[in-house]
Amino acid sequence: MPRVGVFGGSFNPIHLGHLLLADEILELLQVDQILFVPAAAPPHKPLRGLAPARDRYAMTELAIRGHPRFAISDLELRRPGPSYTVDTLEALRREAGREAELFLLIGSETFLDLLSWRDPQRIAQLARLVVVPRAGAAFDPDGVQAQKVLAETGQDPWVRIEPSRPAPAATWGKSPLLVLATSLPISSSELRRRARDGRSLAYRVPEAVREYILVQRLYREGG
Repeated sequence: MPRVGVFGGSFNPIHLGHLLLADEILELLQVDQILFVPAAAPPHKPLRGLAPARDRYAMTELAIRGHPRFAISDLELRRPGPSYTVDTLEALRREAGREAELFLLIGSETFLDLLSWRDPQRIAQLARLVVVPRAGAAFDPDGVQAQKVLAETGQDPWVRIEPSRPAPAATWGKSPLLVLATSLPISSSELRRRARDGRSLAYRVPEAVREYILVQRLYREGG
């Protein structure tokens, strides 16, 4: 039974923090593949500073090139309208078949906003939620807000997974996974500001992505 980690996002631009997280998820959860899904029109992101979808797709493709278990999907670029996660998961479920197990990778801040998404209950049915706290973010998985999201999406209690104490898949049941993976303090918004100001992007994004941003003159206006 194939096990696929679905990593959606604007990737505006993709950076080393995204790649490190994806690689750690491969190791900790023993999934077969991480599928990067760049959003064409993220419904919860402002358009200001958003590079064209095809550019963000191209940067993501360059960033993951050569990794044998990273893949990319243009599903949201081919679909018109806002890039709703529930629609993407429905389509991936049809493509992968009923036997496949989907894992949806989201940050802790995104998880707390999940009830504002389209059909969050269906999202939780289609894929196991994998929540990763962001470096420096205050996130209480047992707090009122987090527990409300779990309750309203019909989720079981958390299974906590960290590098020093991985939990075997046989113990997960149907629970969402709280993964304490390594998180680099790199933000796409800061990278856009650096690109706008002509500052270095080295050691923050893959070299091929850095060159693409320079050649295409992305993020030079706005931010």
